[in-house]
Amino acid sequence: MSGEVVPKRADARRNAESVVAAAAAAFVEHGVEAPVRDIAARAGVGVGTVYRRFPTRADLVEAVYRHQVEACARSGEELLAGPHDPHDALARWIDGFVDLLVTKHGLAEALHAEEFEALHAWFLDALLPVCDRLLVAAARADGVAVPVASYAFLRGIGNLCIGAGSDPRYDPRALVTLLLAGLRGGR
Repeated sequence: MSGEVVPKRADARRNAESVVAAAAAAFVEHGVEAPVRDIAARAGVGVGTVYRRFPTRADLVEAVYRHQVEACARSGEELLAGPHDPHDALARWIDGFVDLLVTKHGLAEALHAEEFEALHAWFLDALLPVCDRLLVAAARADGVAVPVASYAFLRGIGNLCIGAGSDPRYDPRALVTLLLAGLRGGR
């Protein structure tokens, strides 16, 4: 034995989760080019720990993105199961979806084209079913048919979020709020 202490699996998992959370926060503040040493410091781990778990920046960016997408999908299911009005549940979920979109700037540049395409397909597979269920619940509450396919709805929201990173005067949330009001017939 070399005297080296091998971390327990639970510790390794906690470290990875801490790194992903720290990287997510750093990416919001500084983009996906945030220094690894800053991410490690935020996570309370050494730089070597970051590189052992995420050998490349693309690995770390992808892990953060996957974590955020999974959290968004989970939140939709939780909102559907909770006591919220269906329109309120949809609005809350869309708010989290907007957060996800606004914080993913630089993702495509950090990954190779084929990696990005595969990740985008996974993103759609994870979020479209949740959006479908939320839209159906909101439509049922109003006694109307679902007014738009979830793909078109999410794509429209995505398009409204595009300018968020380049112009501080641009507020995608105001436009998304307007879209949601229109979905509900202006109520």
